[in-house]
Amino acid sequence: MTERFNIHSQLEHLQMKYIGTGHPDITRYEWVVNHHRDSAASYIGHHHMLLMFGISENESAARIKYQLLQQMVAPCGKEPKGADDDEEEDDDE
Repeated sequence: MTERFNIHSQLEHLQMKYIGTGHPDITRYEWVVNHHRDSAASYIGHHHMLLMFGISENESAARIKYQLLQQMVAPCGKEPKGADDDEEEDDDE
């Protein structure tokens, strides 16, 4: 029982410390947005990945970096309205 509590408290600590690890109330949309932003940040941070993407798309590494930075603003488009409505209905019960 003690081990389970210890692991649970460590997980809660990680979730508070790092945004991308999620939390129990995270929506699917928020999780996907975090995943896309983390991936884009990783690609930008590793220059060899930018070069690989540039070669495959026949673009310069700087252009690929710019495109990835632009995608980080809204990587998955606007948040769907249906997801919020479902959660509000569950809270009313």
